[in-house]
Amino acid sequence: MSDASDARRVPAGEGRGDVRERASRFFGFASRVASPAEADAFVERLRREHHDATHVAFAFRIGAPGAATVRSSDAGEPSGTAGRPILAAIESAGMTDAAVAVVRWFGGTKLGTGGLARAYRLAAERALAAAGSETVYETVAIEVRCPHARTGAVRRLLDPPAVRLASERFEPDPVLVLEIRRSRAGQIEAALTEARLDFRRI
Repeated sequence: MSDASDARRVPAGEGRGDVRERASRFFGFASRVASPAEADAFVERLRREHHDATHVAFAFRIGAPGAATVRSSDAGEPSGTAGRPILAAIESAGMTDAAVAVVRWFGGTKLGTGGLARAYRLAAERALAAAGSETVYETVAIEVRCPHARTGAVRRLLDPPAVRLASERFEPDPVLVLEIRRSRAGQIEAALTEARLDFRRI
């Protein structure tokens, strides 16, 4: 597995962006989410806060880029004019673990399907830009049990942030838990095997 294969680009925080188009207002909100349930809660909170809005369309993308869970909703807008453009903004930004909702107040003038799609996507893009981004890594946890005299062999494998000591306890012998970038896990397991140390993934 390559060093980049366990990396994800995610929102660094919450962001907001707005668009005005022929008296209609589009307010985009972006947030990092860890699960579909968390994304649903994010959208529901916005629905409650903006209960007078005409539509609250949304999209989210959660999980590893190759196997992400994706969902979008037009929220009553013409099919394909809201949810899909919002999702396209997330994908164009190369983000995952991201939810974006766009709250719209109708201004009295119809925008047409093309105008709607552009406004929803632009509001989403602005919200994502305001949220910023950061790179996080998929990790695995490995528990190592060893005599006190062998803890040095384990500690020599540490290479933060790719390989870090997550916890240490005594039962009465040391039990060390290593948090390892997924792309480095095979290498660390091979080193532990070569050192004849007892370990398991947890």
